[in-house]
Amino acid sequence: MTTRLKRTLIAATGVAALVGGGAAIAAAAGGDDSGDKAITGSARDRAESVALKATGGGKVTGTEVNDEEGAYEVEVTRGDGSQVDVHLDSSFHVLNAKPDGEGADRSGPDDR
Repeated sequence: MTTRLKRTLIAATGVAALVGGGAAIAAAAGGDDSGDKAITGSARDRAESVALKATGGGKVTGTEVNDEEGAYEVEVTRGDGSQVDVHLDSSFHVLNAKPDGEGADRSGPDDR
C-alpha cells in the first residue's frame, strides 16, 4: 500500500469517526423534544387542571411524562405570551412553576 493511499484511508476513517461521534452526541443531547412522551388520558386532564390553577390560567401548549424535574411537566402559555413550565410530582402536587422560553425573565406571583 502506498503512503498516499494510507494517508487517504486514515483521513477518511477519522472523518467518519467524527461524523458518527457528532451524530451520537446530538442524539444524546436531545436537541429536539421528539422523544418526549406526552401525558395521556385522565392523568393529562388532572395535570392540566392543576397547572392552569398554578399559573392563574392560560393555554396548555405541551406536556411530558417523567421529565427531569418531576413526574409530569405541563407547559402553559399565558395571555401575555410568556410560558411557564409547571412540574408536578406523581400525586399531581406542584413542585415548581418556572418561566420558560421567551420572556423567561418575567416573574409574577405564580412563579415559584
